Amino acid sequence: MDKQPNHGAPSGAVLITGAGRGIGAATALAVARDGHDIVLNYVRNAQAAETVAEKIRALGRKAYAIQADVGLPEDVQRLFERTEAEAGALYGLVNNAGITGQIGPFSKTTDALIEQVFRVNVLGAIQCAREALANFQRHGTRGVIVNVSSVAARTGSPGEYVHYAASKGALDSFTLGLAREVAAQGIRVCGLAPGSTLTEIHAAGGDPDRPARVASRIPLGRLAEPAEIAEAIAWLLSPAASFVTGTTVSCTGGV
Repeated sequence: MDKQPNHGAPSGAVLITGAGRGIGAATALAVARDGHDIVLNYVRNAQAAETVAEKIRALGRKAYAIQADVGLPEDVQRLFERTEAEAGALYGLVNNAGITGQIGPFSKTTDALIEQVFRVNVLGAIQCAREALANFQRHGTRGVIVNVSSVAARTGSPGEYVHYAASKGALDSFTLGLAREVAAQGIRVCGLAPGSTLTEIHAAGGDPDRPARVASRIPLGRLAEPAEIAEAIAWLLSPAASFVTGTTVSCTGGV
């Protein structure tokens, strides 16, 4: 008889970086509904993170809100130390925290901006993944890491944020390499590349009108809702995706 996959939720908490709003907050709720306790990482807005935490607790799951800037190595270490102390064994990590920096031509970028984007989007994600692997190995967990990439890694985003696109391209390469390295341990590493999504990232990059401007370029004719991206991430974390690793799934409305 063919072996049937077990689609029940494995035990262990899921840590989501940048989880106070947008895709991160939506993912936290989706993964909690799948039966996991959640560690919500945030940088500045404690109230927003706690609001998400209360919604998770209302679903009957535990939620822990922990402040840390993943762009700072010392904060990453503190984040994972507190996570283990409060939540114990991790089942999953979602590297969702990311920044675009100022939207505009690459010629107008600065060294400081490029460094900041790579420090958060690439180095921060890599360091979080390393800490998550250590947690998995200490607890004997066949865990899952999902790196949130972007369609920009494929399009290059000329005239908008080439530096951001490059950072996500680096993240995709990391996803592939790490997945192949840890597959024999039963650990999966996947990526999820959203297309343009209705979040505050556009306003934070200095272009709040970007959603209306780019909608016509998307074959489905609209931007994604954060919950739509969250469901794809939740699927990658779940046993339903048990044979998926080393790949970045596109969730872009056809772009």
